[in-house]
Amino acid sequence: MKDVSLKPDSQRRATASAELLAPPHCLEMLRTGQTEKGDPLKTARVAGILAAKRTDELIPLCHPLPIYRADVEFEIEADCVRAIATVETIAATGVEMEALTAASIAVLTIYDMLKPYCEPAELCIRSCKLDEKLGGKSHFVRQLPRAVPAALLVISDAILAGRKPDEAGRGVEQELRQAGFAPLHYELLPDDGEQLRARVEALRAGNALIITLGGTGLGKRDLTVDVLRPLIQRELPGLMEAARSFGQRRTPYAALSRGVAGFCADNTLLVTLPGSRGGARESMAAILPALVHVFAVRRDLTLGK
Repeated sequence: MKDVSLKPDSQRRATASAELLAPPHCLEMLRTGQTEKGDPLKTARVAGILAAKRTDELIPLCHPLPIYRADVEFEIEADCVRAIATVETIAATGVEMEALTAASIAVLTIYDMLKPYCEPAELCIRSCKLDEKLGGKSHFVRQLPRAVPAALLVISDAILAGRKPDEAGRGVEQELRQAGFAPLHYELLPDDGEQLRARVEALRAGNALIITLGGTGLGKRDLTVDVLRPLIQRELPGLMEAARSFGQRRTPYAALSRGVAGFCADNTLLVTLPGSRGGARESMAAILPALVHVFAVRRDLTLGK
């Protein structure tokens, strides 16, 4: 199965349809609901809903999902009946397969209930297709419509001294580049509050976004938040709330991060992230769509930088 552990939950909806060709007298039986086995449409609706809820048991590589809504409706036309399935969830992956499975099982159920009344060649499942999907990458984009200048500051004595590689910083750098932040300035700094503040002040003039990694924890030298919080005049608490909430579902230690985010006086967006590889990856997974949205809707934030 595909690893979706770093994908944030979002509301997702999918609609799929399937068609069953049938002779006129069979379609009339659907309208009246009269067959030996009962009402075909009512039975098919229940079958489709059950199928949506059990898709992960039917298709080997589908993830089990909480189904918050599943429904099947029908349209009877001159030569066919169409099953239209809609499924909704709040999860890290979509419900396209659930909707397709629901529509498929619904028309198969109708097929089963009509087959005693006609020849096999008179019944034919003509199509099964996805009509609409909302949520996830197609709805919450992770790509900027235009380049935005940004700076990434990694604060760590150990990395600066070469005692360990900068896996967290390089990972965040790659994600920012893929999202369209450019030019992107990358720099290593020691755990020194005065030097950190001076570099942030200097970089504000040419960058719309500044992200720091490290110094958001409980150690005596974790000074990033204390040094940079006074620079923020318009806080965006939701960014760090989202990062901590996302991380806490993976480790309880995420609740200890003191990271802050917000706009400085010149509209530079300042974000302070954890320095650990896991903390940085999880935080970026949680907030990158929001960061992209900020600069997509506020074009003025990149002007004059």
